[in-house]
Amino acid sequence: MTELFFNYIEFLMKALTCLVAFVVVLTIIAGMRGGKGKAGEGKLRARSLNKFYEALSQAVNDLTMTKGERKAAAKAQKKADKQTDSSAVRPKLFVLDFKGDVQASAVESLRNEVTALLAGAKAAQDEVVVRLESPGGYVHSYGLASSQLQRITKAGIPLTVCVDEVAASGGYMMACIADKIVAAPFALMGSIGVVAEAPNVNRLLKRFDVDYEVYTAGESKRTLTIFGENTDEGREKFKEQLGRVHEMFKKHVSDHRPQVDIKKIATGEAWHANEALELQLVDELMTSDEYLAGKAQGYDLIQLDFARPKKSALRKLLSGSAAMAIEENLPRIMALFNKAH
Repeated sequence: MTELFFNYIEFLMKALTCLVAFVVVLTIIAGMRGGKGKAGEGKLRARSLNKFYEALSQAVNDLTMTKGERKAAAKAQKKADKQTDSSAVRPKLFVLDFKGDVQASAVESLRNEVTALLAGAKAAQDEVVVRLESPGGYVHSYGLASSQLQRITKAGIPLTVCVDEVAASGGYMMACIADKIVAAPFALMGSIGVVAEAPNVNRLLKRFDVDYEVYTAGESKRTLTIFGENTDEGREKFKEQLGRVHEMFKKHVSDHRPQVDIKKIATGEAWHANEALELQLVDELMTSDEYLAGKAQGYDLIQLDFARPKKSALRKLLSGSAAMAIEENLPRIMALFNKAH
């Protein structure tokens, strides 16, 4: 009787294991297929920053004014609104935000925001402000981000970049495109240099008798390797490539900010904005909040934000190819479960 009971318990555990495995696999596939169907192209959101600043002021007034003062202020505002020519078109100031990571992944939103504002902005009167924060990253990624900002200046629309914390390396590659750079006094600016680093574990592999072979066509296809044995020739070629990129970076800055002494500022060093002002890396010391609040009196401030579809945690964990592999091999996976149990 005891043996029968344990056999029954074992059967239940196996059945439960198969059921759980089956549900997990189906959940993965459903999540992947559902994610594909909902991915879409993203959505552009626009909001008035004038109303945002007005709401902030109103909140303070409600707390600090007496009932009579609030009534008088409301009456004065109504009178001012009546005197304002409602048919007059005020200039527009488009506000974009760029939070940079190593891959400059925010460029996927930036490119759509720029396309949208170029369709509605008027070069004669409007302005674009980019609130930029980035310590830099991949050259090709920030090169693309810089090119997106150049679309604005090429259209003849004034571009201002505001930096509150940091615009260094690739971040400054973007910032220097602007007609004007405004930075908070202690924001980090500059870092006009190029860096590359990587570990090499070849000696560790040799200790465990592991060979790692690299085959290339083209003598400079692979200059340095993480797992293979590096050569002096490869190191020198890699340094040469870094030097070429640095020269391109310096030319880029010089073309857009000819007033700087490129030999003095292209050392890879970063400066706080109050120092960078003397080096002409920035044009004015001011926070983005102060700049925009000042503009709100004469401009319609419109913040644009292109929201990209969010990836589910499961989609982030598994790539599309992994999901496809699971789907294609589902019958085989289930056959193995059946065989094992």
